[in-house]
Amino acid sequence: MMHNRQLATANVGVAVGAFGVATFLAFMQALSRAALDLPWRSPKMYYLSVTGHGVLMALVFTTFFIMGLGVALTTRALGRPLRYPRLAWLAFWVATVGSLGALWAIFWGKATVLYTFYPPLEAHPVFYIGLTLLVVGSWIWSAVTLGTYAAWRREHPGVPAPLAVHGILATIIVWLLATIGVAAEMLFQLIPWSLGLVETVDPLLARMLFWYFGHPLVYFWLIPAYVVWYTVLPKEAGGRLFSDPLARMVFALFIILSTPVGFHHQFMDPGISAGWKMLHTVNTAAILFPSLVTAFTVTASLEVAGRMRGATGLWDWIKRLPWGNPLVSSVILSMILFALGGIGGAVNAAFGMNSVVHNTAWIQGHFHLTVGSAVALTFMGGAYWLVPKLVGRDLELDLLARVQPFLWFVGMLLFSLANHVTGLMGMPRRVYEVGYAGNAITSHWQNLTLVSALGGVLLFVSASFFLLVMLGTVLAGRRREQPALEFAEPLAGKPERPLIFDRIWLWVVVAIVLVVIAYAYPLASHLAMERFGSPGFKPF
Repeated sequence: MMHNRQLATANVGVAVGAFGVATFLAFMQALSRAALDLPWRSPKMYYLSVTGHGVLMALVFTTFFIMGLGVALTTRALGRPLRYPRLAWLAFWVATVGSLGALWAIFWGKATVLYTFYPPLEAHPVFYIGLTLLVVGSWIWSAVTLGTYAAWRREHPGVPAPLAVHGILATIIVWLLATIGVAAEMLFQLIPWSLGLVETVDPLLARMLFWYFGHPLVYFWLIPAYVVWYTVLPKEAGGRLFSDPLARMVFALFIILSTPVGFHHQFMDPGISAGWKMLHTVNTAAILFPSLVTAFTVTASLEVAGRMRGATGLWDWIKRLPWGNPLVSSVILSMILFALGGIGGAVNAAFGMNSVVHNTAWIQGHFHLTVGSAVALTFMGGAYWLVPKLVGRDLELDLLARVQPFLWFVGMLLFSLANHVTGLMGMPRRVYEVGYAGNAITSHWQNLTLVSALGGVLLFVSASFFLLVMLGTVLAGRRREQPALEFAEPLAGKPERPLIFDRIWLWVVVAIVLVVIAYAYPLASHLAMERFGSPGFKPF
């Protein structure tokens, strides 16, 4: 199993490196948007950093961490090595080379297109090819994981998959369905266009294909975080999982509901009828349900842990939880922030309210409460638990590890809530100069941009603590045999036979049917229209 640990370590290492660079870029943006007089501040630098931060954090950090976590959890839970180790290493290297190519294009000023890479903003071909290779690498990893599970299934007929594996399988299926859209956009639109093989590109078609991918991308991030919440957190908190079947139901619901929701990101776009936007709105409301179930189940599991640790009163179980354990505190605080982000998400998914907050700072505030909190903070807490076991060293600088989640929590509250409020005041997102050359209306939000900058400073300090702990652990942590990865036991025991939620391929079929219903007619209608392409535009 040594090769599995090395592969998982390599993936997590790239993820942590990407996180570090992305954090520095975010720090620059937070100070820039506060209109502080900095020597390196310029529109070109600002938008370069927005693109770099988005790509590194939303695509590189998350994809590599999920691949590393998936390798570690799958091989441990199944009790067998990866079936195709050479292919697994190929996946790592393909994704790494692709990521480096995309980052070269960004940092050399050839891909200022933001992480959504909306045309007609045009990037260097290496940017699009690099991100395509990142996706191809993740596909190879997915195939290796599915092959490993298939081999285990043949050896264990009639036995339910371990819950951690069930969650990783759901992650892979959501990812494979979602990346059909971005692959089509890259291969048939953006790469030929950037190479000059075609003169123009259809921006609306590109946006439809991107958001076919873009919203299920959120669940590609979120499902592995939920795997940690369900299978690791209760054990680390000293308790048991409240319900194994509810967790399996949540993962099955994510498979069928994650993809047919993208049009709620395009409420303001022409060319998509109100009826189809309404259908996607209903689907978006439906996908809130598995997260509400998760909130109940994980909170109940934490109460079980608190009572197993001696709590007897109505609320004192909260105090009994091991808040000094950085995984436990990271996950609990990420859950609180995610609850706030979920409220904002309900606003975004409602047409009337979305028209108020569209393209304002509200959106970046919401986004950072989801991927920046529920996902990133959970992954950081997961790294405190996982990395020492992978490298065989004690966690170093444990005081910084204990403080870091709370700093992140406070920093994210200041940053995101200030952005929510300024968004309601009309401050746009992705704008370098928020002062509008001294326009009077900007005076209402200028103080809040300083609050947001303060939050950015705290987030930068918190992220620096995390990076120091990771470096210290790998380079200076005391070498010793670490305990194996252990998973939470359900209160009622593990299921003895597969449940309806274990019939993964049934849910895949249902998901495909829903995707066809949600997208086939709108895409066909758009392609049948008389369309007008756009030439490329490079702002810098």
